[in-house]
Amino acid sequence: MPLPPDANQFLNVIEDNKGIIYKVANAYCIDRENRKDLIQEIIIQLWLAFPRYDQQFRLTTWIYRIALNVSISFYRKQASRARLNQPLTDDIISFITVADVQPDVDTELSMLNTFIRELKELDRALILLYLEERSQQEISEILGITISNVSTKVSRIKEQLKQKFITSKS
Repeated sequence: MPLPPDANQFLNVIEDNKGIIYKVANAYCIDRENRKDLIQEIIIQLWLAFPRYDQQFRLTTWIYRIALNVSISFYRKQASRARLNQPLTDDIISFITVADVQPDVDTELSMLNTFIRELKELDRALILLYLEERSQQEISEILGITISNVSTKVSRIKEQLKQKFITSKS
């Protein structure tokens, strides 16, 4: 039985934008199995919201917003479970890709990923979008904060990460 037109359109949207979903899930979820669950939950929430998508907004902005909201909720649930059980293992965030990485660069990327994972949820989302080279306007729309707040927070986060690098090397 063929899928209804909306389902086919939705599947095309997911296929065209799966990179966004994977990057957000990788930034918020450490464990591979939990990451799969998170990706599935993001897709379910996108499907439920799909009929209400307002085309006056960019599709990628809408996807980021839903993916980030679902990921933050998922992260909070996981964090509370981890406190009850055992600490989560630390994987590297895989949304930064570098071809032919040299050992020193690889070490620094690992450190950066660790430092990013330690950021507050909103700051982590913001720096993820910044590293994706999203405009301040788009980051503002996705996160629901002002453009000036985006600029201020990016500067503060960069300074915070810089200080962590300095501290780790001393």
